[in-house]
Amino acid sequence: MFEQGSSAMAGAQNDLRAEIVGVDQLVPLLNGTLRPYVYLDNAASTPSFRAVQAKVDEFLVWYSSVHRGSGLKSLVSSRAYDEAHAIVAQFLDADPEADCVVFGKNSTEALNKLAHQMPFDAGDVVLCTQMEHHSNDLPWRRVAHVEHVAILPDGALDLDDLERKFTQFGGRVKLLATSGASNVTGFMPPIYDMAEIAHAHGVPILVDAAQLAPHRAIHMGPVGSPRRLDFVALSAHKMYAPFGTGALVGPKEFFLQRPPDYCGGGTVEIVTFDEVLWADPPERDEAGSPNVVGAVALAASIRMLTGIGMDTLAAHEAALTAHALRRLAKVPGLRIYGSGDPQRVDDRLGVISFDLAGIPHAKVAAILGFEGGIGVRNGCFCAHPYILRLLHVEGAAYERHKQAVLDHDRRDIPGLVRASFGCYNTMEEIDHLVTMLQRISAGEYEGDYVIDRRSGSYFPKGYDPARLDGYFTV
Repeated sequence: MFEQGSSAMAGAQNDLRAEIVGVDQLVPLLNGTLRPYVYLDNAASTPSFRAVQAKVDEFLVWYSSVHRGSGLKSLVSSRAYDEAHAIVAQFLDADPEADCVVFGKNSTEALNKLAHQMPFDAGDVVLCTQMEHHSNDLPWRRVAHVEHVAILPDGALDLDDLERKFTQFGGRVKLLATSGASNVTGFMPPIYDMAEIAHAHGVPILVDAAQLAPHRAIHMGPVGSPRRLDFVALSAHKMYAPFGTGALVGPKEFFLQRPPDYCGGGTVEIVTFDEVLWADPPERDEAGSPNVVGAVALAASIRMLTGIGMDTLAAHEAALTAHALRRLAKVPGLRIYGSGDPQRVDDRLGVISFDLAGIPHAKVAAILGFEGGIGVRNGCFCAHPYILRLLHVEGAAYERHKQAVLDHDRRDIPGLVRASFGCYNTMEEIDHLVTMLQRISAGEYEGDYVIDRRSGSYFPKGYDPARLDGYFTV
């Protein structure tokens, strides 16, 4: 069902931009002109591959509820759903005999599922890093004592502190949970080295690969390998398949140890009024009617990514990132958080967070959107502790900001602007971003911008949200 030799795949290898849905969508600027939208918010969500859209359209005529259906559509849907599990496992180089793939809504749900399923006792410790997205931090705080491995001044992980934490907490550490790549600075922690450290202490490792999976090859490896990644979570909406699915991959044996966190249809072998026999994984952890369309979309996106080649994607992104860092360094008043060295792009993703001296991050983002047709993200990117550490917001300054939030006043919330690249972005788009930032830095933007107190967002004076009705309504 997910053949690799399609014309879409060949087209993607020759011209990736042609394989992106909406890549040339025109948007109106504040001055009344139109220009193609420049999407630099890929770290939040990527657009869809055309091949994914086409595969979904092809599948929808066969869509049915999966498993236990005797009709042809159910048989076709069940086969596609099962095949999608196998494609995800192969993409992550999981152990085909020992591991299983559990589908859910996204990586956030996957991480919460793992937190609910892990058998923690009082006093147990989970080691996270200070660069984590909230999704790989907050779930662990609810079930164990969390210790955060320190970052270095440039935002990279302090591996020496990781060793110190293992020594300090000894046998109390039950899990090492780390991002595969930061959604703030683009840093890629050395996950295989970290796995080796964790395993030397008898501790499994979880990698939140939501940011990493679309950009680099991931090798979970065989059970028993010292550099094995025991658990991996990913999200399809960051992998050019925004159809609402994600996956948690880990040992079948683990999922057999406890009842599922959600139960209901599809999770059992048999139920009586007195007894429940749970199904084998992954069925026991995929309660209810699953998102078969999302699974098909994820499998199609993986076919695209692997057909293009993960090394090819990494090389293109490295070239984009080096070019961006060189150009951004010449923008007056602009400061990059994380590495700004264009010679060090092999150990990072194309995620660049920055600010402009004297101009609020939300205002910079608004001007880029309304006057440049550029989509970026601003704020703390669901990584508040990391951002606050990078910005040195602590003590009395933090307390002031906290009180402002409690008062529903976000006008002075700390944050950064983030530009993040996808496989289809171009040097010309980066140059347009830099030109706009140079204009903003020089005060040469057109609009009179006002801030909304509750949201902290800026809009041109007189902006009417009802104008959005002209583009799309549900």
